[in-house]
Amino acid sequence: MSDRPRVVVGISGASGAALGVRVVELLAESGQCDVHLVVTRNAERTLTHEIGPNALSAIAALATRHHPSEDIGASIASGSFRTSGMIVVPCSIRTLSAIANSAADNLLVRAADVHLKERRKLLLLVRETPLHLGHLRAMTTATEIGAIIAPPVPAFYHQPNSMSEMIDHIARRAIDLLNLDLRIPLHEWEG
Repeated sequence: MSDRPRVVVGISGASGAALGVRVVELLAESGQCDVHLVVTRNAERTLTHEIGPNALSAIAALATRHHPSEDIGASIASGSFRTSGMIVVPCSIRTLSAIANSAADNLLVRAADVHLKERRKLLLLVRETPLHLGHLRAMTTATEIGAIIAPPVPAFYHQPNSMSEMIDHIARRAIDLLNLDLRIPLHEWEG
């Protein structure tokens, strides 16, 4: 067993697959943690549509372990499998709702549920707009049970020049919220 921190990255089927890809890339590039990846069936489709046909195999190769979403008995589904946190990026409303209501019908939701019950960090980069009251209530419930809702809202204070710079900043911010010392620099406000 590695003594490095373990981070679970879940990618659900919401638009914004590039965010999940970048989180996995940054964590893998740091060389300082083990990345456990779980990608839902809907996310596989979104990855192919938004990134390309080889996107899943490319990020799976970067991960320490890629867990099939239907493998509800995988290591990350157990509280005894210690992690430093989990990031669901992007997080669809369907996945948010399942997490908020403990409807663990796939490995991503089960792993998120484990993080909540074990009081570990769980970040949900909810990717939807506009929001109706049901979405907001699901976010409130998820927050009340311990999740951190962090919509992937771009920052402009660092004056990004491209979409990839905005994606990179959002991914770095999400990783930063885990409070790990991975030396993944983040543009800080210098006002």
